[in-house]
Formats: sequence, structure tokens, C-alpha cells
Amino acid sequence: MKRQGGFTLIELVVVIVILGILAVTAAPKFMNLQNDARKASLEGLKGSIQGAAGIVYGKSAINGVETSKTATTVDNVSTIFGYPTANANGIVKAVSGLETDSQDWVGASTDGEADYVVTFKSLVKPADTTATAAEITATGCYVEYKQATSVSAAATTKVVADGNSCK
Repeated sequence: MKRQGGFTLIELVVVIVILGILAVTAAPKFMNLQNDARKASLEGLKGSIQGAAGIVYGKSAINGVETSKTATTVDNVSTIFGYPTANANGIVKAVSGLETDSQDWVGASTDGEADYVVTFKSLVKPADTTATAAEITATGCYVEYKQATSVSAAATTKVVADGNSCK
């Protein structure tokens, strides 16, 4: 009679232990995917804001108001020095998806309304559509738009994502 070949119980246990060790060392690499995805989304939003600001500046230049020190309206967008202002009438109107009823984003102007910050709704108040600039910056995971301050100082946009704060 032939003896059937197969794995012994000890061999199976050794394989399971090895797989467990591999899983423990590989899991942290895959656990950080949400943080990376949120950072990538913020980079995409930054690009959208920069693109919208550039388009509005181009329209301001065509209309001859790119050097205006006072708020001017260009295609229903409030501008200063040709770039959108850092509030609901400026950059929010220029970028589709930043409105107060947005599914994903929540934003607010700083006290002096020279900066506008945007983050994920789920990081601030999941059931609410409003947040203060202080609440948004406290997340450590946001995009900041600074409006132009002079003819030679254009509007700027930057992503702030401190460490693993975008979880």
C-alpha cells in the first residue's frame, strides 16, 4: 500500500507563523494609504485653486483691472490686484466645489480675510457645513490660499499636511 504524502501539522503551523510575521511587517505600509490619499487630494485642490486664480487674473488683465487696489468684480468673482479675494465672493466662486453645500470640503476666511483655508469636512465637523479658520488650521491638514497683497505680490496657495494629521 502506498503512503499518501501531505503536510504535517507542524509544517502548516510554521507556514502560518511566517505569514503572520510578513503580515505584521507589511501592514503598516498599507495602513497609511488614507493619509497619502488625503494629501494627494489636497495637492489636487491646490492645483485647482491655482488654475482658477490664474484664469481670473487673465480675465482681469483683459478687463484692465489687474492693478486695482480695491475689490473689483470680474465674471462675478471679487478680485484684488487681479486675483480672487480670499473669501466666499472671491476664490470660492472661482473654484467649483468649494461652495458651502460642498460634499467634501469646508472652508473659511481668516479674521482679516486675507487668507482662505480649506480642509475635508470629515476632519472638522462631519455633520456640519461650517467651520472657523481656527478649527480648520487646527486639523494640520488643509490648503491655504493667500490673496494678492500688491501688484508685484501675486496670490499664493500652499498645502499644509503635518505628519500623519490627514487621517
